[in-house]
Amino acid sequence: MKSNFVPALRLTFLLLVFFSCIYTCLILVIAQLSSNKGNGEVVQSGNLYYYTNIGQNFSADKYFNSRPSAVNYNAAGAGGSNKGPTNPEYLAIVQSRIDTILIKNPTVTTAQIPSELVTASGSGLDPHLSVEAAEIQAPRIAKIRNVNENTIYQLIQSNIEQPLFGIFGTTKVNVLKLNLALDNLN
Repeated sequence: MKSNFVPALRLTFLLLVFFSCIYTCLILVIAQLSSNKGNGEVVQSGNLYYYTNIGQNFSADKYFNSRPSAVNYNAAGAGGSNKGPTNPEYLAIVQSRIDTILIKNPTVTTAQIPSELVTASGSGLDPHLSVEAAEIQAPRIAKIRNVNENTIYQLIQSNIEQPLFGIFGTTKVNVLKLNLALDNLN
């Protein structure tokens, strides 16, 4: 037993030092070398500043709607709803979101609605939508803003973010950047 205990204790101590000190300092140094010193990307619109890496609440019909948030877009309390996919209360919330999308976007069918438009992310603060989720909202926005639909589609295409290194993740659109670009159209 002693032959197993001492190496396990050494390994535990070594990993404790590595992950609590060395790894943390390494990540801090990498963050400080980045262009924004690890503070996230900040954009300015008028006198307001926004973090592009935190989901914002856009629910007005003239904007691309954000992904729902289980924490009401409060970055201090990130988290999911912790309700399973068979929970009746959760299913009622999702159905309500589907109904709202169908009312606001009459050209869309239930089968066309991407899941991220009706379900919150694990953090509740996801700032991105898939390109498909943005595109199904384009006819509504074009009609409300009295803009050509092709202009809205071009705006979506010009705001697509590619996967990291071309392989990690999916193509996506940052909702905040897209809505700020939308406001700059007029």
